[in-house]
Amino acid sequence: MYPADPFARAKCRELIQHLELNAEWVARRLFKESLFGGSVSDETKREVLERLPMGLDAVARLSHFSPYIFGPTFTAADCAAYMHFLYIQITTSKIYGENMLDRFFPGLPGYMQLMDTRPHLQKVLTEREAALVAFLKLDVKYEG
Repeated sequence: MYPADPFARAKCRELIQHLELNAEWVARRLFKESLFGGSVSDETKREVLERLPMGLDAVARLSHFSPYIFGPTFTAADCAAYMHFLYIQITTSKIYGENMLDRFFPGLPGYMQLMDTRPHLQKVLTEREAALVAFLKLDVKYEG
């Protein structure tokens, strides 16, 4: 799942770290409102609005999208990227009225469509949807 070349493997891991730590984890502060019906403070929204573009810019600088996020081969970075992009898209669209990914990844719709054709991803999305429905039925209050 990682490139064979040690340098490329390190760069792929770096991309995953930026996706997780500097993009998705920043956006995650808004999940309580964007995904679970709660609310977050205006201060949190401002902080995320300031920090998320920096993380997305770092991810964009490390991405290749030819056709996968790290080049011609499907890697672990694609496994992380698809789900992180999905949640960042949902969250920024709901909170800010714009898909913030569009600023940094103009070719992202084509990438997401390519990923949608992968059978394992279709299975993950189906199981994710069922798990989310079951979770919401539990009426657990998400505190973020």
